[in-house]
Amino acid sequence: MPSQPSKQLETFDNPQPGRDYHIHMEIPEFTCLCPKTGQPDFAVLFLDYIPDQRCVELKSLKLYIWSFRQEGHFHEDVTNRILDDLVRATEPRFMRLTAKFYVRGGIFTNVVAEHRKPGWEPAPRVELTQFAQNSNTRG
Repeated sequence: MPSQPSKQLETFDNPQPGRDYHIHMEIPEFTCLCPKTGQPDFAVLFLDYIPDQRCVELKSLKLYIWSFRQEGHFHEDVTNRILDDLVRATEPRFMRLTAKFYVRGGIFTNVVAEHRKPGWEPAPRVELTQFAQNSNTRG
C-alpha cells in the first residue's frame, strides 16, 4: 500500500548528542493551497537545525510535508506551524525554517522562522587561515 500523508513526526536518538553539528535539508516539493483562492502554492523549504537529543526521521518528515497539499494556509502561518511542530517533536538546540514560495501575483515570498533553545549559545565561529598558493616545502 502506498504511503499516506501524516501529521505524525517520528524521531530517533541523536547519535552524537555531545557535539553541536548542523543538519541541513532541502525540501523542494512543498505544496499547500492559498486560503483566499484555493489555488496551489509551491515552495522550497530549507530546514537547518542543531539537534539536542532527538533528530527528525526523514520518511516521516516527507509524509508530514505531504499532509499540507490539500490544506489552505497563508505562507507566514504554515512556515511557523511547521517550525513549531518540528521543535515540539525534536526539541533542538537551534532550528531555522526558510520557506521560499514561488511567484504569485508577481511577488516572491520568503518566510524565515527560527527557534533557539533557552540557554543555548553557539560556539564561537572559527576562522581558518587562508594559505598562499606557494607551498612552503622546497622542491
